[in-house]
Amino acid sequence: MQDLDIDDPRLGVANIKSGIIAGLVAMAAETGVPCDGWFAGLRLGPAEFSGDNAAYLSYRQACQIVRRAVRSLPIRGPGLTLGVRQNIGHFGLLGLAMLTAPDFGQALQLGVHYAPITGAMMELGLDDDGAGGVGFIARMRSADAELEPFLCEELFASSLMLCRGLLGAGFRPRQVELAYREPAYGADYAELFDCEVRFGSPRNRVVIDASWLRAPMPAHNTLSAQQVLALCDEQMPAGESRSEIVAVVERLLRRRLAENPRLVDIAEELHLTERTLRRQLQAAQTSFTTLHDRVRTESARALLADHTLSIAHVGAAVGFRDAREFRRAFKRWTGVAPREMR
Repeated sequence: MQDLDIDDPRLGVANIKSGIIAGLVAMAAETGVPCDGWFAGLRLGPAEFSGDNAAYLSYRQACQIVRRAVRSLPIRGPGLTLGVRQNIGHFGLLGLAMLTAPDFGQALQLGVHYAPITGAMMELGLDDDGAGGVGFIARMRSADAELEPFLCEELFASSLMLCRGLLGAGFRPRQVELAYREPAYGADYAELFDCEVRFGSPRNRVVIDASWLRAPMPAHNTLSAQQVLALCDEQMPAGESRSEIVAVVERLLRRRLAENPRLVDIAEELHLTERTLRRQLQAAQTSFTTLHDRVRTESARALLADHTLSIAHVGAAVGFRDAREFRRAFKRWTGVAPREMR
């Protein structure tokens, strides 16, 4: 994989889900550590990463927040602590896809392929360990010695919890290899992974014996697997990248959708002039109207799935006072009427 420089524009694409940041915010609340400062200058705040909010942010933004969090949290091995709290449920559709795969070997391949939908901050891969097993490899997107231990800890610990959820509490890897120096709490790694742990290795890798790869998945079902994989495909990052400003505007639109906010309203909330915001959106190859319509379309589709809601209620929820106006707009966006979509 080609190394990415921290100034690489690809690192400014808002395609990272909020799971890791949400976990760190929760840890701050538990330990009484104020975390507002983690988000300084990023047009984000702790409220964006609590409850059921699904905020997206760029890799660059995520790294800045994680760096500040690790420096301020009074927790030994925060990545390990965060990782072991996770289970199959935290992996959403990916966890279900792996659960319905034929065997663990195929489940592992799905895990690597669809990792982007979980908000993974490292590049993942698999290799042959030379003895019939596989190596689960994690690479930094951009070299960062300060963040690498945390990101590896969180990824490998959460993956361990996922594997134990799929295979049982007896699962353990053969070996864990880490490319950084052993931290003061290095013994915690061996206790958690229950295997040999090597620091200062050429790469970050977890080696899994071949015997585990043949283990059948307890919930394997071909039809269910196909349906879940189709949903996973829909959640994979699209070909068109979203910049940080696009993600911010979309987030504010979703929050105020029923108010039918104007460009000037969003600009004021961002402390920008209307002209500046319009120029920034043009630089991101989009417009306020395009984003507004896209957010309204996505929200309307989701609400129409709830048959207890009237068409008028759905229209009001996405900013239309007149149900007929909503029906015309929805047909313009999707090609079908709301009732047909339902």
